[in-house]
Amino acid sequence: MNIQTPTPNVLAPPAPRTLAEVGLSLVMMRDILLKTMFRTNLDLASALSRAVSLPVLLVQELIDLARQQRLIEATGTLHATSGNEMGFQLTDAGKARALDALSQSEYYGAMPVPLDDYKVQVKRQSVRDIRLTRDQLMGAMGHLILPPDLLGNLGPAITSGRSILMYGPPGNGKSSISNGIRDAMGDKIYVPRALEYAGQVITVYDPIVHSAAEEAVDDPNSLRRTSNRFDNRYVFCERPTVITGGELSLDMLDLKYNPTARTYQAPLQLKSTGGIFIVDDLGRQAEPPQKLVNRWIVPLEEAKDILALQSGEKFTVPFDTLVIFSTNFHPNEIFDGAALRRIFFKIKIDGPDQENFLKIFAMVARAKKMPLDEVALRHLMKVKFPTIQDNYANYMPKFLIDQMIAVCEFENIPYQMTPDLIDRAWGNMFVKEEKIAK
Repeated sequence: MNIQTPTPNVLAPPAPRTLAEVGLSLVMMRDILLKTMFRTNLDLASALSRAVSLPVLLVQELIDLARQQRLIEATGTLHATSGNEMGFQLTDAGKARALDALSQSEYYGAMPVPLDDYKVQVKRQSVRDIRLTRDQLMGAMGHLILPPDLLGNLGPAITSGRSILMYGPPGNGKSSISNGIRDAMGDKIYVPRALEYAGQVITVYDPIVHSAAEEAVDDPNSLRRTSNRFDNRYVFCERPTVITGGELSLDMLDLKYNPTARTYQAPLQLKSTGGIFIVDDLGRQAEPPQKLVNRWIVPLEEAKDILALQSGEKFTVPFDTLVIFSTNFHPNEIFDGAALRRIFFKIKIDGPDQENFLKIFAMVARAKKMPLDEVALRHLMKVKFPTIQDNYANYMPKFLIDQMIAVCEFENIPYQMTPDLIDRAWGNMFVKEEKIAK
């Protein structure tokens, strides 16, 4: 198995060596262990170690504590297939305690990381410490045909780890560039499975947002264990990317409380810590853009965010995220001057010139096995584009070629490019202005 090792330039969170270093109260750790045993029926210290993400020795200490309190008892059975480990089970008192703890919070499994400890780890892997070269950025965006000065503007914006506003006409690759920025980062960080604050659990790791690296699995017969290389309450992941569009609303940036499970889920910006938060199509949300950006002012300026529990208690969490706003509107139409000052970099993404448009068109045609035709291309450039004042956009080559392919496949003819097919494809790219009788 190809085991991915932690990135050298990101310091790993050290595995706790004592229960005190876990940073949680003994009662909380014991109750999470009891709930995990109750919900999973695991009965071995090694299996419970993986479930609660603590070293085996610490889990054994918790088991011994619970045994002294007569909440856990040994089964008297040695498991020969598991290194002759002793099995354990909940007593009746242990089951009652587990049920009582579950009534207060359904959370079980990985021990959460105290918020203060997480703040230390965020500094170890800050997105603001990333240093990209022009070659790295070019490598991540080599599939895009970009204006020559764009990379020179993007590079400093990314390495600042601050905020970027990309604006310009629709269909010119703002989303593709955002994804290229994500790919250029390339390294990995440690994402907590859950956080603890004031006795409350906030789940953070989300398989939809976080892409975990391959995990090492220990050989129980091996003298050298790898699982203690870092605190297993964290997941070793690619730097996260959260992408939102027109669906973004202000309440998505608040803690989500589950009244049934009595636990919290981290908001999107907390899940994106150490990575990128992309707000695509800014101006298409139900909330006005100015209102959305106002919500980000404190995080962008002070590198911290303020969240609130159900009780109303407020607390701060790290805000270590590269925020990319992408919009088809001119910034002056949707922001006031104060908001624009808070966004560190403003980069206009224009459509290609004719030369680059033809390069993109040829590249797409080659990829889709559509033969180029000089007569058809001349018709496109000399007849069709003048009708829209030669306003080229990056999305057009793929749109036009896909349209022609669809016709060829329906007519059961070889892929081909003709003036007639160009006209049919063009007709689907724009809607003719006309009145429709009602």
